[in-house]
Amino acid sequence: MLDPKWLRENADVVRDAAKRKRMQPELVDEFIKQDCAFREVLQKVEDLRADLKASSSLLGKMTPEEREPALVAQRESKANLKELERSEQDLRAVVQDIAMRLPMPPAADVPDGKDDSNNVEVETFSKPPEFDFEVIGHDELAERMGLLDIKRGVKIAGSRNYLLLGDLARLERAVLNYAIDHMLAREFELVSVPTLVNRGCMEGTGYFPGGEEQAYLAERDDLALIGTSEVPLTSIHSGEVLDASILPLRRVALSPCYRREAGTYGKDTKGLYRVHQFWKVEQVVLGPNDLDWSLEEHKRMLGHATDLMQALELPYRVVNVCTGDLGQGQVQKFDIETWMPSRGSYGETHSASRFHDFQTRRLNLRYKSGKDKPKFCHSLNNTVIASPRVLIALFENHQNADGSVNIPQVLQPYMGGQQTIS
Repeated sequence: MLDPKWLRENADVVRDAAKRKRMQPELVDEFIKQDCAFREVLQKVEDLRADLKASSSLLGKMTPEEREPALVAQRESKANLKELERSEQDLRAVVQDIAMRLPMPPAADVPDGKDDSNNVEVETFSKPPEFDFEVIGHDELAERMGLLDIKRGVKIAGSRNYLLLGDLARLERAVLNYAIDHMLAREFELVSVPTLVNRGCMEGTGYFPGGEEQAYLAERDDLALIGTSEVPLTSIHSGEVLDASILPLRRVALSPCYRREAGTYGKDTKGLYRVHQFWKVEQVVLGPNDLDWSLEEHKRMLGHATDLMQALELPYRVVNVCTGDLGQGQVQKFDIETWMPSRGSYGETHSASRFHDFQTRRLNLRYKSGKDKPKFCHSLNNTVIASPRVLIALFENHQNADGSVNIPQVLQPYMGGQQTIS
């Protein structure tokens, strides 16, 4: 959410941001209109309260003849105040609802574009492998080995579900555990988080309103299953004022994640690329309200993920995500896309985002130093690894002509020294 005062003074900037992010620029004008009405009513409420307070202090000094009409006038004023307070509450809710839908302006170096086809490549690692045999897709290869059962996964839970068996399930646990150790070595604190969260967490991190169709909702309890542990990690200190001395807070979590994938019917239906349930190791950082610090931390967090992908010996590229592919609150996002031979292209495996105070303002998450005025923190997040999507890249880039798959050296200790899967 944006600072209302800043928004009033920079409506053109936000209107332009909405256009560039393919959102609704007309909401800016509606905000200005409703906010003006709200502040007018609020002023009337404050004036009337002051008048009532002043008139009450005078009642004791009045004669009986003066007091009676004064009491009548006061009763009328109180009735008017109640009506104005109702209007104030209604308008406050309207203004808040609009404000929750307005976008954070993108950084100056974010490329313009309408969708992911306009994202700009900024870095590559390793060339896609050249095979002297026909590459077998991850799903076919794993099913041949008896390590993947999509048919029975669908029988149990419906489309886009699966079962990992034996060495493939072990490989998944190996890469997730390696990712956690990778982040612990970088002095991140490991947190075990709830996977069911309340609406305040979803709204605070920017997933609601607008993303309800993508979430699995436990409506009886008014809870939602998370699509990323970014949600609980960022929400831990909601409503708090932190001591500046403890910042930055760098945390990592492993959690199951759930996404309905609404609107993707017929897209990426084959294999493990787009599924309803998956595992993800996520890194989240809360830091000071400092643009330069935020920019450098963003690069650092991206580096944690690229270091891991290099250790897994996987070819990837980093893209600067264009305006039309940015989320509402994202100031800038870099995606890591990993080469997937069966697709003949790179597929997104990581997203690294910075939000400035967009999330923390919604969560009322602040910090202060000494007697200074509290400020809203900056928040950032990035995927460390997500599975089973990373298994696609591992099974396809590291396969051999005999149908076996090499296990990257860094994962072998997590699989009891095993070097191949066959």
